[in-house]
Amino acid sequence: MRRRAALKNLGGLLAAPAVHVGAAAPAEQPVLRIAHLTDIHLKNDLGAPAKFARCLHHVQQQTPKVQLIMNGGDVVFDMNKENLSSIDDQWKLMKSVLKAECSLPMVYCLGNHDIWWHENTKGQATYGKQYAMQQLELAKPYYSFSRGGWKFIVLDSVHLDVDATWYIGKLGDEQFAWLENELRTTPATTPVLVMSHIPILTAVLMIQDNVVNRWEMLGGDMHTDTAKIINLFYQHPNVKLCLSGHLHLRDKVVYNNVTYLCNGAVSGAWWKGNLRETAPGYGVLDLYADGRFTESYVNY
Repeated sequence: MRRRAALKNLGGLLAAPAVHVGAAAPAEQPVLRIAHLTDIHLKNDLGAPAKFARCLHHVQQQTPKVQLIMNGGDVVFDMNKENLSSIDDQWKLMKSVLKAECSLPMVYCLGNHDIWWHENTKGQATYGKQYAMQQLELAKPYYSFSRGGWKFIVLDSVHLDVDATWYIGKLGDEQFAWLENELRTTPATTPVLVMSHIPILTAVLMIQDNVVNRWEMLGGDMHTDTAKIINLFYQHPNVKLCLSGHLHLRDKVVYNNVTYLCNGAVSGAWWKGNLRETAPGYGVLDLYADGRFTESYVNY
């Protein structure tokens, strides 16, 4: 699938190794331990249900215990252009595995594969994001909550492209205004974690085969409003961490004291092993009251 709205000639970013742990843990105890699971792409094929169950067990066996799972989108294998019976089956499978294998609370953001864009049926009530929001019990595709003294902001990063045939990464005016207000009304002493499906900032788009002195970055692979979002974050130093997925590759970019983690994929190469050098896995993060954190990428 070709993603549109190319972004070109972006440089000066640093990628971390595939597995990285943050600075040495402070002496005090973390206020919250979370797991970031993204790009599960669950389907009844390639042993995916059993592998996903193994991942969930691995998360729940962490010591200290994980207290919250943040699901970064692409929850089911693919809703794009599928018929309703197929997508019904995908969501039933996801719910059955979670009910049987997971006892931890989970919060969600929407991924591009969770959205039903069937161009011939735009008039149906299930068109777009509504179906997935009903399955995930989301009143809106973007929202915030607080836990452990941290503010969590979950963004909706997937929107129709300008020609309305495919998608790009952005917030749009309404959601950006909402984000501005969320940050403005959050106390400056409250650390903020942001989760999106499409990365706000990533370095891995420069990893291309047979490319010399030229890179092409597509608007479906990284936010097209990156500069605008980064400028907003610069005005709010309590924004500490941004989590994303989508690319199925693991990288870490630190820019203006904000850490951008693209945390691989639970499904790896869509349940066919590693994608490049990134094995199937998930992120584990310990959050501290003063805004510090430690993080690692865990292969299960």
